[in-house]
Amino acid sequence: YARRSYEAPRGAVETALAQIWAELLGVERVGRHDHFFELGGHSLLAVQLSSRLSRAVGVELPLSTLFANPVLSDLAASIVEVLSRSGTQDLPAIAAVIARRSGRDLRDNLDETLRARSWANY
Repeated sequence: YARRSYEAPRGAVETALAQIWAELLGVERVGRHDHFFELGGHSLLAVQLSSRLSRAVGVELPLSTLFANPVLSDLAASIVEVLSRSGTQDLPAIAAVIARRSGRDLRDNLDETLRARSWANY
């Protein structure tokens, strides 16, 4: 089937969201027209994504938002809309928080996994 050509994410929110998707989905890069589920996403990863975004921005992002907007640019627009309704204006700062917390979550999860494996060896 025909594939769309890669188009880099635009803006701070799309860029931060693409970084999270790449980490969760284990892909090298995510474009603004990429589809979460076509890249290998599934319901458990969707829950993880929703949880990360909610913790990062302090606004609950319903899972239905991802299912209704599985394309990166559409989901980013939905996130911006939710944030603007909540009174949040500083989107670049929020994108930085999303990216920073995403990396921290990955390190924390890796540390937990390594600790669990080291105990399993005894």
